[in-house]
Amino acid sequence: MTMFADRVDAGRRLAAGLAHLGGQDPAVLGLPRGGVPVAAEIARLLGAPLDVIVVRKLGVPFQPELAMGAIGEGGVRVVDPDLIDRLGIRDAEVRVVEEGERAVLEDRIASLRGAHPHVPLRDRVAVVVDDGIATGASARAACEVARRLGAARVVLAVPVAPAGTTAEELGADELVCCAMPLAFRAVGEHYRDFRPTTDDEVRVLLGAAHSATPREPELETEPSGS
Repeated sequence: MTMFADRVDAGRRLAAGLAHLGGQDPAVLGLPRGGVPVAAEIARLLGAPLDVIVVRKLGVPFQPELAMGAIGEGGVRVVDPDLIDRLGIRDAEVRVVEEGERAVLEDRIASLRGAHPHVPLRDRVAVVVDDGIATGASARAACEVARRLGAARVVLAVPVAPAGTTAEELGADELVCCAMPLAFRAVGEHYRDFRPTTDDEVRVLLGAAHSATPREPELETEPSGS
């Protein structure tokens, strides 16, 4: 089983699979909280700007860890109608969960981004990064946010995802992933250090990125046409 020391290690290893983007002026977008340390390392190695895309999972009312969908900035909403029907979840129950998570989403946007505007995505390659994929609901919402913000191409980059995960099902043009185990149970099982990332840590990483001067990629890019 592929193991990562921590999220920084995962970002370094994932960045190697993204080296071909180094000359394309990509923007790197982490999903708070855990995706941001991964994204920060990728942004550093690609010499790219770092930002966040804020999303919130919509948990099943009686099993909150199981996602029935997700919401994101700009009114983005994705749901799994088959799961909702199969579990007999009523529309009113979905609305209650969504209203609660929408309030948290808006607070989180204000808290993490503050006065900083979104890194412009119009006609750029958007690299959407999380620390792993379980159901994929949050990743789908984040990719949709990037498209609505004008990204010309959306690359989803994650260290680990279940076997068979595809870019198409997650709304991305390309999926870059270090490991897709057949016996996938939880993202955290693939990290030796999977301690929670805090809002303060996210703000520090974003602050450092916003104040940094533009830099050259540290990874060797592949020649065009290779």
